[in-house]
Amino acid sequence: MSDAAQPTAAEVRAAAEAVKAALDRHLEAVERRTGDDDPAVYEAFNALAAAAEAYDERLYDRYDEVTPFEIPGADDSLPPYAGPEEPHALSVLIRRDYAVVEPKRLLAQAQRIADLENEDGSEVPAAVGASAHAALGVLFGEYEPDEIASRHKEFGLEEGDSTLWVSATDELPEPGEWLGAPFEQADPERIVCRFDVSAVFDDESDEDPEDREP
Repeated sequence: MSDAAQPTAAEVRAAAEAVKAALDRHLEAVERRTGDDDPAVYEAFNALAAAAEAYDERLYDRYDEVTPFEIPGADDSLPPYAGPEEPHALSVLIRRDYAVVEPKRLLAQAQRIADLENEDGSEVPAAVGASAHAALGVLFGEYEPDEIASRHKEFGLEEGDSTLWVSATDELPEPGEWLGAPFEQADPERIVCRFDVSAVFDDESDEDPEDREP
């Protein structure tokens, strides 16, 4: 980059001050959060990520230095928000991927659940532990998705990528309206915030700063 295009020292300093302010706002949002999926926390996270990226770029352009941290920014892949300014309803879309790495453990856990339910007079097949397809149905029918996520190793599963989208809608859909195709109408332009978990972020954080391209 030419000297004429480089940011000034004052611009670098201003970007650093913006990171400090974003850090304070993020901490305040975390301290006031109302639950694990509080949109205010995600908004503060994204603002912090944007401020950190801007500072990192200016620092590199001016001084050929980088920061020792990197915050993955998932919203870079989304188009500008085009939803309602004051949403009257929202949809929370969640995807979690798992690999079945210990089939025997999965089958054994499903059989244990089936045996317990059969003792209560239910109609769960007694040999459910012989079929991975049936075992998964029993597992996800017994436990909430969040509990499976926290106990996945017990069930012979390995976590893959996961994502959570908070999408603004004009009004709450009628009961049963979208059950036939629950994810078909997901509109990236109405995403208020999203939170992604992926091993790719770990790989990026391990990258040597000296290997970074200018």
